[in-house]
Amino acid sequence: MRHKSEGHHMLHGSFGGFFHSEALPGALPRKQNSPQRPPYGLYPELLSGNAFTVPRAKNRYAWLYRIRPTVQHSPMRSIDYQPWAHKTWVSPPFVHDCPPIQFRFAPPPLPAAGVDFLDGIVTLAANGSPTAQDGCSANTFTISASMGENGRFLRNADADMLLLPQEGTLELRTEFGVMLVEPLELALVPRGAMFQVNLAHGTSTARGYMLENFGDQFVVPDLGPIGISGGLAHPRHFLAPQACFEEVDGNFELTSKFLGKLYKSPLMHSPLDVVAWYGNLTPCKYDMRLFMAINTVTYDHPDPSINTVLSSYTSTPGLANLDFVIFPPRWNAAEGSFRPPWFHRNCMSEFMGLIHGTYDAKPDSFLPGASSIHNRFTPHGPDGSAVKRGTEADTSVPEKYKGTLAFMWETRLSWHPTVHAMEQLHDVDYPSCWNSVEKRFDASQPPPNPQPYGFCFDDE
Repeated sequence: MRHKSEGHHMLHGSFGGFFHSEALPGALPRKQNSPQRPPYGLYPELLSGNAFTVPRAKNRYAWLYRIRPTVQHSPMRSIDYQPWAHKTWVSPPFVHDCPPIQFRFAPPPLPAAGVDFLDGIVTLAANGSPTAQDGCSANTFTISASMGENGRFLRNADADMLLLPQEGTLELRTEFGVMLVEPLELALVPRGAMFQVNLAHGTSTARGYMLENFGDQFVVPDLGPIGISGGLAHPRHFLAPQACFEEVDGNFELTSKFLGKLYKSPLMHSPLDVVAWYGNLTPCKYDMRLFMAINTVTYDHPDPSINTVLSSYTSTPGLANLDFVIFPPRWNAAEGSFRPPWFHRNCMSEFMGLIHGTYDAKPDSFLPGASSIHNRFTPHGPDGSAVKRGTEADTSVPEKYKGTLAFMWETRLSWHPTVHAMEQLHDVDYPSCWNSVEKRFDASQPPPNPQPYGFCFDDE
């Protein structure tokens, strides 16, 4: 039996808020979590995302009402968990050298036929440790086949997974329901949830970026003086799937990720048999075109943290395990200022990707699907053409950045590129993009005295 009538409908709510959904009327108990005789003979099951005693404001969990408990979606013998030595999906810590240079990696080529999401994952860089539940892993994926074609499912006990399709639309079939995720949207699947990544109808290939967050769960950042009514990513725009179940027996395969290792095991039933659920630990998606960008309307360039969508915090206030930052279309009205990102060396480490269009700091050389890494205190900034354009621009005229979406995964730990990324995808000539930055120092040309304000407060 397969029930898909509500498979692609989404629930409105708020990020971290509570959702309720049922695929059959009355399947969700309304007055208690675990009744003696649940509706339809379902089995209640708790999926907890935190320790039980975590403060309620941070606690995340979901109650699932399923046809079979998950113990029947797992092998009965440890010998049935067969280790899988994936060639390109690997976990930190790494022991090979990582020089303190700027890195750029080419976009992943589209795959040959028959490559599904699991086979097409390539780890570019990582830090921390999935065993210690700290740090993160930056990956790309390429897909030419659906996991459903071979009856494959994934359960990642190490990390929350953030998916950013760059080409092609994905169909994510999860225990909670089904989500269609297009380029310019993100999908977030919590650790421990079982799911399947398929190509959506009409999509023959897809590729994109995937992040594993080993650290604390994502939250939408506090807004402080920005205020409560809007700004950045609004929690109400995060959508969860409606309950949608299937009751299917057959020969399936579960890939489990645990303590940084991958295991394959057989299943006799589809694990997507949840008929009803409620909770705040759910898969969700977000349309990044809804991001309310905030920028200067006077002078200079704000720090990129002003564009944070989601954060994974540490115990130190203000220090993130990971910030997910985007650079969407927006107006730039900074007057008397160099508008592209400035040259900088940061204590935080940056992984950059480009989903669509061009990136203003490197408009001629950073391609969609490519990646770059600038680790702690490694110098970087605009290339020569961006410097020239930013220096000669008429800043009395506002400029609209359009047709673009870049992103950054910024972390307190340095990104350690993998051996595969260094040997197969590394653009060794990347640092030469700064060779065209001209030396313009001229001691014979003193600045005006007094120096002008960056923003004119009158009509002069």
